[in-house]
Amino acid sequence: MGMQRTLIGVATLAWAGFATANAQTPDQDIAGVATSEEEIVVTAARTSLPASALPSTIEVIGAERLNQQAQLTGSAVDVVSTLIPSFSPTREKLTGQGESLRGRRPLFLIDGVPQSNPLRDGGREGYTIDPFFVDRVEVIFGSNAIQGIGATGGVVNYVTASAPRSQGAWTGRVMAQVSAANEFQGDGHGARTGALAGRDFGVFDLTVGAAAQWRGAFYSGDGRRIGIEGTQGEIQDSTSLSLFLKAGLDVGPDRRLELMAQQFELDGDGDYVLVPGSRTLGIPASATRGRSPGVVPTNTVRTISATWRDESLFGGTLTGQVYRQDFESVFGGGIFPDFQDPRIRPGGGLFDQSSNNSDKTGLRLGYERELDAIEGLRFLAGVDVLRDETFQELIATGRKWVPLTTFTSTAPFLQAYQTLWSGRVTLAAGVRHERAQLEVGDYETLFFYGPQQVSGGTPEFEETLTNAGLTVDLTDSLSAYASYAQGFTMPDVGRILRAVNRPGQDVDTFLDLDPVVTDNTEIGLEWNGYGLSGSLAWFRSNSDKGALLVLRTGDIFEVQRQRTEIEGIEVSARWDLPVEGLALSAGYAAVEGRTDGNGDGRVDQDLDGANISPDRLNLAIDLDTGPWSLRLQNQRYLERSFAGVPTAGRFGGYDVVDGFARYAAGFGDVTLSVANLFDTQYITYNSQVVRPTDSARFFAGRGRVISVGVERRF
Repeated sequence: MGMQRTLIGVATLAWAGFATANAQTPDQDIAGVATSEEEIVVTAARTSLPASALPSTIEVIGAERLNQQAQLTGSAVDVVSTLIPSFSPTREKLTGQGESLRGRRPLFLIDGVPQSNPLRDGGREGYTIDPFFVDRVEVIFGSNAIQGIGATGGVVNYVTASAPRSQGAWTGRVMAQVSAANEFQGDGHGARTGALAGRDFGVFDLTVGAAAQWRGAFYSGDGRRIGIEGTQGEIQDSTSLSLFLKAGLDVGPDRRLELMAQQFELDGDGDYVLVPGSRTLGIPASATRGRSPGVVPTNTVRTISATWRDESLFGGTLTGQVYRQDFESVFGGGIFPDFQDPRIRPGGGLFDQSSNNSDKTGLRLGYERELDAIEGLRFLAGVDVLRDETFQELIATGRKWVPLTTFTSTAPFLQAYQTLWSGRVTLAAGVRHERAQLEVGDYETLFFYGPQQVSGGTPEFEETLTNAGLTVDLTDSLSAYASYAQGFTMPDVGRILRAVNRPGQDVDTFLDLDPVVTDNTEIGLEWNGYGLSGSLAWFRSNSDKGALLVLRTGDIFEVQRQRTEIEGIEVSARWDLPVEGLALSAGYAAVEGRTDGNGDGRVDQDLDGANISPDRLNLAIDLDTGPWSLRLQNQRYLERSFAGVPTAGRFGGYDVVDGFARYAAGFGDVTLSVANLFDTQYITYNSQVVRPTDSARFFAGRGRVISVGVERRF
C-alpha cells in the first residue's frame, strides 16, 4: 500500500477513536505515565518552554514505564525500541548497526552529553548506561540540529536521577532480579542488581549508585542456543557494571553547579563459539561451549559533565556545560582477508581484531530570556564547541586501521519563540551555523588495500542550518503543529579512510567531507481530553547527499553518498476506560524510504534493511488496581520487501507478546515479567534482511524469558 493511502486510512481510524472518547484524564501521556503535559519541560530541546509548545513529535518515557520495561529487557536502548514504533527492532546483540529512528540514526545523549560516534560508527552507543540510573527518557523525533552533529533521525536523551530536593535523610532504592530461559536451561539464567541513594544536605546534594547485570546464554523459542555474534559483539554470556555519581551545589537561590560522572562497562565472558546454521533448511545459527581466540568484545564508556545554571542573569537563564566522554569498544576477531599482511605472517592465517576509540570534549552554552519590549517573545542564543578524536586499531598487531582523526566544530545558534493570543499560538524559528574541520595526518592503509601511502589533510566545511515551526491550540483538547527542521551528521569518515585502495591519494581531495544534511518536514495533531490522549504525525525526510551502508563483494560494507527520501506516519493513542485503572494504548508507524542507487538523479530503489526499519503496530492493556499493576503488550512487525535491492532479503514479520505484574507488598514491590510470553520462534529483522545468504549470521530472536524481582524504596 502506498504511503498516501496508508495515511488516509490511519487518519480515519484515529479520528474515529477521538470521536468515541467519553471521559477526561489530562494527566496521562502517550507512554502511559501519569504526568501533566503542560508541565513537561524537555531538557533535550534546550528551552524552558513546555513540550506542548514545541512544533515536533516528542515523547517522554517516565520513571514508572522505564522501570517496568527495564524489568523485561535490562537495557535502555531496548526500552526505547519496545515503546516507540518508529524505532527499529534491536539486533539483540551488542551492536546497534542498522538500528534507526524514522529511518535515520538517532543521537543518543546522557544529560545532554553525546554518546554517538559518527566519525567511526561502530553501532555501540546503545549500551553506555544502565537504565537503573535513568529517571526518564526524552525522545525528540525527526532531524534537528539543536544538539549538533548526529541527530538526523531524532534525539534520545537519558536524563539521570537526582536526589530529592528536600533536606533530610538518605533516600533511594535497591533492586534485585533473577531471570530464566524458556525451559530453565542451566546456562540460561541471568541476574540484575542495583542500589541508588541520595541526600539533600542543604546547599549540597549527592546521589551515588552502582548496578550490575549478569547474562547467561540466550535460547530461542525452539529451545536452541542462539548463535554468537563473534565479530560485532554479544550481550548474552556477558557481565556489565555501571557506577554513577551526581553532586549539586546551590550557589544562592538561583544558581546551581552540578557534576555528573558515570562509567559503564560490559564484558563478554567468551564461553561459547558460533555454530553456523542453514538458511536453506531454515535452521538458525547456534552456539556451543568453547573459547574464541583474542579478546572477548567489550564496551567501556566514561562520561563526566559539569553544568552551571544561573536563572537570574540579566533577567534570563544562562546554562553552561563542559563535558568529556571516553568510549572504547572492542570487536571480535578472525582471520579476515583485509587483516592479512605477508610482512607479518607470510602465507596468511593472521588473526586480528579491532578496537574503536573515541574521546570527546565539548562545551555547550545557552542563554534564554523573554524580551520585555515584545510581549510573548523569547529567544535562546548560544554556542556549542566539540572536539572528537577517533581512531580504530587492530589490537593484536598494533596496526592503525583508521588513523587518528580529529574533528573540531564551533557552532553558534539562535532560536526564537513568539507566543500569541494568550499562548494559544507559538511561532518558532532558528538558525545554527556549523564550522568544522577534520584533521588527519599522513598514514598507511592495511596491506589488503595496497598498502597505500595516503597524504593527510585538513578538509573543512561550513553549513548553515535552519528551522521553523508553528503550534496552534485549536481547542482546549486539540492542538496542531507544522515544522521544517534541518539536521546533519558526518559520513562514516573512518570507514572511508581505512578503505583507500588507489595510490597517490590525499585526504583533502579524495575525502568527501560534505555533511549529511537532512531536511525534515512534519505535520501533526495532538489530542488530550475526554479520556483519550493521542497523536497523529506525517513526516518527510530528504537528503541530497546521504551516507548509506552498501554491501559489496567480500561481505564488506562501504559508505556511498546517495540521495535519499524517507516518508512516514506515526499514530499513538491511549484510552482510559470507564473501569478505574484500566487503559488501552496503541502505536503505529509506517516508514518508506527510497534512494538513488545508480546515480542518475532519481530515487528509484528502496532503502534496504540496513538503512530502514519495518512498519510496526504496538498494542497494550494496563490495569492498576489496589496493590496490583498489570500490563500486557504486543509488538507486531509487519512484512517488508525491498524493490530493486538484490542484496536484501525479504522480511516475513513476527509478533512478540510481553507480560508484566507488580505487587506492592509491605517490604517492597515484587515483580514478575515474562518477555516473549508465548515463546514465539522468529528470526530477527536484521538477520532476515541483511546478508540473506550468510548462514553464520542467521540469528533467531530470544524465546520466553521469565524474571522475578524485588525493589524496595527508602
